[in-house]
Amino acid sequence: MAIAKNTTQTTFQKRSKRKVSSAKKTTKVKTKITKETLEEQGFTAEEQQQQIEKVITARRARVAEKAQSRAAEAPPPPPILPEEEAVKITDVSGVVYDKAEYDSMVEMYDSTIKDIKEGEIVKGKVLGVTMNDVIVDVGFKSEGIIPIDEFPMPVNISVGEEIEVYLEQIEDSNGQLILSKKKADFMRVWDRIRDVHDAGETIEGTVARRIKGGVVVDIMGVDAFLPGSQISLRQVPDFDALIGERMTVKIIKLNKTRRNIVISRRVVLEEEREKMRSTLLNEITVNQIRQGVVKNITDFGVFIDLGGVDGLLHITDMSWGRIRHPSEMVSLGDKIDVKILDFDEKTSRISLGLKQMTPYPWENIDEKYPLGKKVKGKVVSITDYGAFIELEKGIEGLIHISEMSWTQHIKHPSKIMNVGDVVDAMVLSVEKENEKISLGIKQMEPDPWGTIENKYPISKIITGKVRNLTAFGAFVELEEGIDGLVHISDMSWTKRIQHPSEVMKKGDKVEVKVIKIDHENRRISLGYKQLTDDPWPELAKKLAVGSECLGTITKVLDRGVIVDLGDDVEGFVPNAQLTTEELSNPTGVFKEGEKLPLQVIEFDRNMHKVVLSVVAYYKKREQKEFEKYITDHPVTSHKPLADAMPEAVKKVVEPPQEPLSATENLPSPEDNKTE
Repeated sequence: MAIAKNTTQTTFQKRSKRKVSSAKKTTKVKTKITKETLEEQGFTAEEQQQQIEKVITARRARVAEKAQSRAAEAPPPPPILPEEEAVKITDVSGVVYDKAEYDSMVEMYDSTIKDIKEGEIVKGKVLGVTMNDVIVDVGFKSEGIIPIDEFPMPVNISVGEEIEVYLEQIEDSNGQLILSKKKADFMRVWDRIRDVHDAGETIEGTVARRIKGGVVVDIMGVDAFLPGSQISLRQVPDFDALIGERMTVKIIKLNKTRRNIVISRRVVLEEEREKMRSTLLNEITVNQIRQGVVKNITDFGVFIDLGGVDGLLHITDMSWGRIRHPSEMVSLGDKIDVKILDFDEKTSRISLGLKQMTPYPWENIDEKYPLGKKVKGKVVSITDYGAFIELEKGIEGLIHISEMSWTQHIKHPSKIMNVGDVVDAMVLSVEKENEKISLGIKQMEPDPWGTIENKYPISKIITGKVRNLTAFGAFVELEEGIDGLVHISDMSWTKRIQHPSEVMKKGDKVEVKVIKIDHENRRISLGYKQLTDDPWPELAKKLAVGSECLGTITKVLDRGVIVDLGDDVEGFVPNAQLTTEELSNPTGVFKEGEKLPLQVIEFDRNMHKVVLSVVAYYKKREQKEFEKYITDHPVTSHKPLADAMPEAVKKVVEPPQEPLSATENLPSPEDNKTE
């Protein structure tokens, strides 16, 4: 029986423990009611407190009922023997207390334990600080542990300091008191934050740190989120630069359950700008001078913030002088004084001026820069047609390329000056209406062409350097900036020159004779062949019509051959005078260097032309000699000599012999020159 009783008691105890554990879990789930959940259900603060007290009272009643039930179910205690009534209560140190003393000590201990409730802010004392946690005593049977990252300034926490914390839960599954510093801070300032939000007022905060999408701002010890789009009127490039900055913001969104506060600084700035804009539009007038801040710089001008309203300062109104870009004069953030040039009330567009702050520089330009005055200026721009010279701020003059040198043919102004150079010039003309001044630098020196005849008279022989060769002649430099032209026709008396390079090379020093000076076009004509006498009077005697000579072929052309008669004298033999056959092109029949017996059939002294004939020469010779010549120079067909001989040749060989013109079949000097 004893064994059976013990087994029954053990089974009852196990079942009783499971029921108690299950009851604890059920009670814990059912009584998990906080101020947040009651607030979401619409309870007022007084009703919330009543509901929480009801839950705590019900919990205590259930705990007492379960304790009485366990006591009733437990086996009765063993009877107390009379001698045990006299046993005193003894503590661990061996001190003996009677019942009255014991009850007094228990009452004193209970008085030290505070009556605290979940969901309230309570005061506590810091007992210890570790690397991760802060241990706080709130006067309960156990201490609470708060993560150290909930404290905004962990280094300032000291042991013994009193702080306010939020009691989340009296005990968790481990019997630990659950406290929160962040929630305490939030609950302490929540009413104030809500009042500010409801009233639409502004509040100050300090930027604490940067997070994704914006920054965190500390408002009365509570973190609030400031999105990047709400920081300023324009995009902020660097959020980190704002850390530690104090700013005025407006609360735009609240969520107490999530402890979420969203703020905006842009709304505050927009309101301030709108107030300033209204004030400015009422005060602004044309020709008024106001101070503004450079807000934006573009290629065409600068936008100036006048205090809530932007005005445009166009690049043409920034300076009386020339500027390439507005950034040459202003930078972002600069404070400058500008003049109101125009104001449109309908569109609120404002045109500003900066150069209008200074006097108009062209006012007395005629007196400042009279004609012929020598001036000094800085080269500010170079174009294909000239260079612009800044004489003073807002005054520029143009040196045309034609006014840069008396003698040189300048292809581009950059050949003689660069931007930034300081040059001396002379005022040539002034146009006040068009704001133009013409300058010249060649006028700073005397015109060498005024006395050119005294220096280079006609027929004077001088030595110069071949500067350039062209198809029509050679330019010879007589001195710095003065060139003369030796035409191709003035290079030889007798030789037919195809290109000047046959006579002279670039860089050669040659002697030439001045034959003509053109003042109007500033040209000097030089001669090379004029260094020697004209040989044609003597050649007229030596190469009279009908005279015979020996010539060497120097060039084979389509219409004949050119032969060298000696002493640089050349003559021309047409195709009809080379053979009796029908010859369209002597190429392949006659070769350069071949010697031909010839007879002069035309001599022009004025045109310096000598026409020769092989057929006329052999007309006076034996038939066998001509046939041999024909055999040595075969063509496609043969004709009898008498039939093949041209009428002009027949007249030459028939007595009396008279000069015969063969101009019809001969190339002109111009044709020969082209060849």
